[in-house]
Amino acid sequence: MKYHIIPVTAFSQNCTLIWCDKTQQAALVDPGGEPEKLKAEVAKKGVRISQILLTHGHLDHVGAAAELAEYYQVPILGPHKEDAFWLEGLPAQSRMFGLAECAPFTPAQWLEEGEAVQVGEMSLRVLHCPGHTPGHVVFINEKARLALVGDVLFCGGVGRSDFPRGDHQTLIASIRTKLLPQGDDVAFIPGHGPMSTFGKERQTNPFLREEPAVW
Repeated sequence: MKYHIIPVTAFSQNCTLIWCDKTQQAALVDPGGEPEKLKAEVAKKGVRISQILLTHGHLDHVGAAAELAEYYQVPILGPHKEDAFWLEGLPAQSRMFGLAECAPFTPAQWLEEGEAVQVGEMSLRVLHCPGHTPGHVVFINEKARLALVGDVLFCGGVGRSDFPRGDHQTLIASIRTKLLPQGDDVAFIPGHGPMSTFGKERQTNPFLREEPAVW
């Protein structure tokens, strides 16, 4: 599995181009904006986009998804259906951030826990990890030991939970019960900022330290 991280927009959101080296089939994960920049990077790599993958419905992760899906004539997969209200509310999200209006859209397929997405010969397992948003999903390539975690977990931090239908306890539970058990050696690409590993975050992330017992 090959990957290329392409930060986009003023939010420095990590759109990730992933592709199968054998077939050159590729996917764009969380294209949050700057579609012309993303098209140029895809052309440089000489790969063929077969789908757009979304971890969740926030504007900074989906802003260019519909335009790119139309341009490449490919489907949008994800997130989980619990994020439908975020995609339906994209015009309101645009106004809230003072950005050009992004029209609402519905993905070709909502994703569920345990499903697998194929990109060429690569298989990405889907984990439903609510807390940042109720329909947030994470993609894991077990062979490459690599995860694309959106805004669930960061290097030294975790996702915000103060958005509608966000919940901090649910977020931490998603990390503890869904992500960390995948193994300390799994590297992850977050929605913003540098990469890390589940092992490093388990040991050093202040949000994941065990609370001391109260007697």
